[in-house]
Amino acid sequence: MIPLYHDFSDETVLVFGGGPVGARKARRFAEEARVVVVSPAFADRAFGDAELVREAPDAEGVRGWVARVGPALVVAATDDPDLNAAAAAAARAAGALVNRADRSGSDRDVDSVVVPATVEDGSVSVAISTGGASPALAKHLREQIEADIADAGAMAELTADLRSELKTRDMTAEERRDAVRAVVRSPSVWKGLRRGESKARREAQRVIRNTVGGDSS
Repeated sequence: MIPLYHDFSDETVLVFGGGPVGARKARRFAEEARVVVVSPAFADRAFGDAELVREAPDAEGVRGWVARVGPALVVAATDDPDLNAAAAAAARAAGALVNRADRSGSDRDVDSVVVPATVEDGSVSVAISTGGASPALAKHLREQIEADIADAGAMAELTADLRSELKTRDMTAEERRDAVRAVVRSPSVWKGLRRGESKARREAQRVIRNTVGGDSS
């Protein structure tokens, strides 16, 4: 599998299944997309801003929902393998992506989508997947990585600004790359981020001067 990021802004995600797994998938996608969850019952869980439709569709009903909603992604998360298969088939026929919650590892369909565990800090995000083989391991790794990327979003904003500033200076592309890399690798800049943007920026300018020389103000 090759990991990709997909922008679901202004898209619809259709979820079949109102159990804990369906709720978790609904919450995740509702952060960005319109989410419709179709199920005869709903677990006592949060579904985010998803639209909940109490219905028990059969295979034909599933096809009807896919046709009406026009989803970018269909999540099959019911406890009925045949209904999940029908949802997956309807999604593929409509050209939508498919995520089957009841398939993992080597049992997963070759063209299915895996929803990874994610860690985010500002504009920085890290996706972790075991291919569905071990959700517990993915969760454990996510918890470890959360601490490692603290302030990464602020560093991304700082270095984006610095890259723009350095392009106005008489520097080669290689010198600019070296300067930004030095900032990213500097413990003092990371420490400065925890004390405020102005402190981090001053420290970054010092690092740049030491790396390429000259006046970086």
